Amino acid sequence: MKRIIESRKLLGVDKDAELKDLKSIYRNAMKEWHPDKFQNDEQAKLEAEEKSKAFIEAYHLLVSIAPETHTQQLEKYTEVITSSKMIDFKYQSQTLQVNFADGSSYEYFGLPKNIYQKLVNSDTPDRFARRHIYHTYIYRKVSKATELA
Repeated sequence: MKRIIESRKLLGVDKDAELKDLKSIYRNAMKEWHPDKFQNDEQAKLEAEEKSKAFIEAYHLLVSIAPETHTQQLEKYTEVITSSKMIDFKYQSQTLQVNFADGSSYEYFGLPKNIYQKLVNSDTPDRFARRHIYHTYIYRKVSKATELA
């Protein structure tokens, strides 16, 4: 959750910001802080590079957790969490990353340590996650293994 809050603060948006608003704010920030604007000042160029990287990361995070994005990907997400087994998971700073057998990987934000402990101690982690994690916490797709044609 901390990353989400910091990203919203950096871009100056609240949790109800729509994708079109995020895109507009992101573009304006990138116009202002693009490293190519600072060709004659090496220090300013380095600072602009760092800021632009931060804007890019924040934008991509907020787009990936936006309700519009979830709506577009709901069918695929539902298929993954119901038919693909959890093969691995990792927990750090209230963020749970779950890797599925089909190569998909999702992050769940704001997961309390006690819920993680229950997941670890569960006899059926897939079932526990379907009931208590997948539709309860803010999530985003992290990666998908490349599919063979």
